[in-house]
Amino acid sequence: MSFLSFLLGEKKKTASVAKERLQIILAHERSGRNAAEPDYLQDLQRDLVAVISKYIKINPDDIKVNLERQDNLEVLEVKIELPDSR
Repeated sequence: MSFLSFLLGEKKKTASVAKERLQIILAHERSGRNAAEPDYLQDLQRDLVAVISKYIKINPDDIKVNLERQDNLEVLEVKIELPDSR
């Protein structure tokens, strides 16, 4: 079915594409170097600001991306403060 989707040009949903990209980035960083703060975090934060800004007006400082490592566990934390809808 995915081959037909490819031939017919069926687009994937934005969320699933973003999830796949994030998984690729995380897999690459895990297999690569062991830096204290991966260099992709700032790019990820800029991308999130760009995507969210398409839908609502936000301050770029209201999005924080953090990666924490404890033993063999990595936690990617994304904090997004949205403006009041009032």
